[in-house]
Amino acid sequence: MIRSQPESESTSFTPDLTPLLDIIFIVMVFLLLTANIQFKTMDIAIPQTNDSEVLESPNREVIAINVLSGEPSWALQGEHLHDWETFTTQLLEAIKQAPDKPVVIAADKQANVESMLKVLAFMQNNNINATNIVMEEQ
Repeated sequence: MIRSQPESESTSFTPDLTPLLDIIFIVMVFLLLTANIQFKTMDIAIPQTNDSEVLESPNREVIAINVLSGEPSWALQGEHLHDWETFTTQLLEAIKQAPDKPVVIAADKQANVESMLKVLAFMQNNNINATNIVMEEQ
């Protein structure tokens, strides 16, 4: 008997997926190259001062904001606040009661950067300008 194809090839029918994979990769590359990524930025004005003045500690009472690494993320005057609304309300109230006190921000080294930026954006939106950031001297 004459056979046109070997028996093993006729029983196992598998389509060739190479053209499908080529099209998928071409579409992926096209989407990656044409995607617009928008970055959100916030302008921060950094004053120009001497190094000795920058690392000077304040000699009077301050309004202390702590940015913490875990939950809760914020503390005001050492009191841990569990949600953002409570924190912002108490911060505005403290600034209203003592507008002459400077605001000092102290962030934990392992604190989330988003929490720090959220505090800075809130202060910028509410025109709170007298701000110091606690730094560790090298």
